[in-house]
Amino acid sequence: MRRAYKLLILGIWVVILPYLGFPSFWKNILVTISGLGLIFFSYVLYKESKIKEVKKEKTFDNFSENNNFAEEEKI
Repeated sequence: MRRAYKLLILGIWVVILPYLGFPSFWKNILVTISGLGLIFFSYVLYKESKIKEVKKEKTFDNFSENNNFAEEEKI
């Protein structure tokens, strides 16, 4: 969850960056660095979700009989 929080903060930073009054040169550098940061954190989150998906045990719903046949044979 820590990385998701960083991703949120970085996204907010990218939204307010154009209104902070940086010169054009610095603004371009900051937007580029911020974009690379967004790419990195989103890639890490994607990889973590894939690892969790692989580790998660897959279960399947199979049909089974509700009757206990051993008890029916005794009767």
